[in-house]
Amino acid sequence: MLDYLARRLLVMIPTLIAISIITFIIIQLPPGDYLSTLIAEMESRGESVDVAKIAALRAQYGLDKPMWEQYFYWAIGFLRGDFGYSFEYQLPVADVVGDRVMLTIVLNFGTILFIYLMAFPIGIYSATHQYSWGDYSLTLLGFIGLATPNFLLALVLLYFANVWFGTSIGGLMDPSYIDQPWTWPKVLSVLEHLWVPVIVIGTAGTAAMIRRLRANLLDELQKQYVITARAKGLSPMRALLKYPLRMALNPFIADIGNMLPQVVSGSAVVAMVLSLPPTGPMLITALQSQDMYLAGSFLMFLAALTVVGMLISDLALAWLDPRIRLGAGTGR
Repeated sequence: MLDYLARRLLVMIPTLIAISIITFIIIQLPPGDYLSTLIAEMESRGESVDVAKIAALRAQYGLDKPMWEQYFYWAIGFLRGDFGYSFEYQLPVADVVGDRVMLTIVLNFGTILFIYLMAFPIGIYSATHQYSWGDYSLTLLGFIGLATPNFLLALVLLYFANVWFGTSIGGLMDPSYIDQPWTWPKVLSVLEHLWVPVIVIGTAGTAAMIRRLRANLLDELQKQYVITARAKGLSPMRALLKYPLRMALNPFIADIGNMLPQVVSGSAVVAMVLSLPPTGPMLITALQSQDMYLAGSFLMFLAALTVVGMLISDLALAWLDPRIRLGAGTGR
């Protein structure tokens, strides 16, 4: 296991380097840069443009240098913990992000936890009680969850949260705690506001996971080894948990690497509707304004989540399914 972990960690380094190169090139592909976008906006408003000042800013930010030189400046900064300078906010990227990364992690960890806690029991019940009233009712709720637009559900839950619980509309905390140091009342305010975006973002993922788990488990329950286990007198619960459920969970464990970045990037639209501070809306704005260092840092964060998630899913699969071995096929 230690050798496998060492190999995977070594592979992560060139993988992230290749991703950073591709990411930087894609960000630079659109014509112009942040200052070109700024000049176009100023001219559209009828404002005068100081050519000398723009040239000085272009030299100050290194935008007059070749693409490869800009990339190396950005990549070497990553090794020092310097993620570059945000042109739009006139601050280092680390200062711009601030608490947003932590709030994003809290929001998405809560969303993933909500998805798994809701989907697994419902999916197992639907599979073991096929064609029952409970199965039909939960299936209907799943279809409603898939069909309801996230932004519409967000507006409805915001209204009820404000009317029933007096929760302030928008944001992940009460406005009085914004830019204040972290205290216990501020943490409680975050928890009070957190349930609305968690339910909104997690609803679609929960509904989809319920359908997949139900189908996978139904397929496993009809296989010969389950019928044999029941014929030998194994209790229904043990016959369910021993092998069929573990085999049905394989696709979900394998999806951890995709699920982490999807939840982060997929929450961008909902975050804009709910006026949330996490990174999704800022990423969209950075891409629109061609703030390359800010956008590149966010995309590298998503890439790192994907790489780490794939490692976690591979290790979990090896533990969950005895048919999977880390060194399988290496000696052939």
